Amino acid sequence: MKKLLEVQKEIGTLSKNAKNPFFKSQYLDLSELLTHVTPILNKHGLILLQPIKSGEVGSVLIDAETGNKTCESWMTLPETISDPQKMGACVTYFRRYTLKSLLSIAEVDDDGNTAAKKPTKAEIERIIENATDKATLTKWREWISHFGLVDIATTKAGELT
Repeated sequence: MKKLLEVQKEIGTLSKNAKNPFFKSQYLDLSELLTHVTPILNKHGLILLQPIKSGEVGSVLIDAETGNKTCESWMTLPETISDPQKMGACVTYFRRYTLKSLLSIAEVDDDGNTAAKKPTKAEIERIIENATDKATLTKWREWISHFGLVDIATTKAGELT
């Protein structure tokens, strides 16, 4: 479990990067999720498998050194889906959610690519200086802490209390 702890420390909060036009909502795309977490898992000697077995879709972590399962998360596929494309969409959805559940991944809404690149200190200071209320500051403090720049936000927070 120590390896899983190290993985969770590195993952952080991920941004919703895709849009669902039907529900007018955003979500974290499976390929983006896998692109982010797979190298971290592998770095710590964990292998991710996402099998479909007995009508269930799962995410399973295997310790590469011992071959033992570290942990797993499963969801049962609906029996009523017969259309292959709908089933494929369901499998993709379940792969995403079992993996997020397994690793306790948090998602945050942002304005697209905001979380994809580390902002400069000047950009952070400008954002903090423009915070006019506690709610705005709290939102940005969460984002800023993701990049390890909490000291700037903390100073401003004292001014808004």
